[in-house]
Amino acid sequence: MTTPPIDLRSDTVTRPTPAMLEAMTKAPVGDDVYGEDPTVNRLEGLAAEMLGKEAAVFVSSGTMGNLCSVLAHCGRGDEMILGDIAHIFLYEQGGSAALGGVHPHPVPTQADGTLKLSDIEDAIRGDNEHFPITRLLAVENTHNRCGGRALPVEYMDAAGQLAHKHGLKFHVDGARLWNAAVALNVSPARLAKEADSLSLCLSKGLAAPVGSVVVGDKEFIQKARRMRKVVGGGMRQAGVIAAAGIVALTEMVERLADDHANARRLAEGLNRLDGISIDPETVQTDIVIFNLDREDITPAHLSAGLRSHGVLLNPIGGKRLRAVTNYHVTEADIDRTLEAFAAVLEAGAQVTDKKVVTYG
Repeated sequence: MTTPPIDLRSDTVTRPTPAMLEAMTKAPVGDDVYGEDPTVNRLEGLAAEMLGKEAAVFVSSGTMGNLCSVLAHCGRGDEMILGDIAHIFLYEQGGSAALGGVHPHPVPTQADGTLKLSDIEDAIRGDNEHFPITRLLAVENTHNRCGGRALPVEYMDAAGQLAHKHGLKFHVDGARLWNAAVALNVSPARLAKEADSLSLCLSKGLAAPVGSVVVGDKEFIQKARRMRKVVGGGMRQAGVIAAAGIVALTEMVERLADDHANARRLAEGLNRLDGISIDPETVQTDIVIFNLDREDITPAHLSAGLRSHGVLLNPIGGKRLRAVTNYHVTEADIDRTLEAFAAVLEAGAQVTDKKVVTYG
């Protein structure tokens, strides 16, 4: 029997658990656009309760959740402040601008995933007819491009309070907020206290096959639900997939600590290898970003060599690579991964006639 690859490309590669598959086959369903799907309604109620908000709406993806949130908060020509390496800014095809005419105002993202409060305040526009109207502040927790760093309660409070002081709404791209809550040992509701809206994925570390939830007050969710419809996100008998989301929220949150422990084990092992640079102390959750410090091998060579050893992970630009632990990756898999790294790095790579030749 062929050994399955150790897939560290993302926590989106997780497959539904047996409990999820069983729940999906037994889920009572109805037409969700009419508000008649009992399983979707239960999921939305559960998510809102866990985040300490009044209401929620089930959407197909985190990107849709962020887009619906921004469109519900902002009108055409309005402006949102966000980080210059935020997922919304880099990886969501500029949807808020393309579909909503919302102007992004990026400010520098710090190494820990935060935005300086002074930078945020400086970015807020004054009342001047030459300027767009600043409506929204968006932060990301945990922060993907900053290696899964968890933004602490104190920062989340301060950012939200600053936004509200200036009459702005505060949105949190909480694709991995569950990871942040586990890493910081606080409730998701406490992290969400100052947020007017949050988009939260069920399909990453929580292992549901599809879906995210957006939470906020009832008035906001009514607007977000309309935005979901206009972008084609109105689903019908969606309880079939919502059932897996319920299992994700009730059974899969606390076990994220296992992913975090495996990520730290991987980071500590990589730190002992010549040619890899990483500070394991910066690894808080399930994302491990590291630099390849070798001239004779590129990230693409390294990735190809690891694939030949049954390990999948991706370069993310420059000399950087990313590995993400998940439900299917065990401690033993981490040790196998480190052995594969050592073998590929020892063998090195060469380029002949512009073709990559990888050894080992």
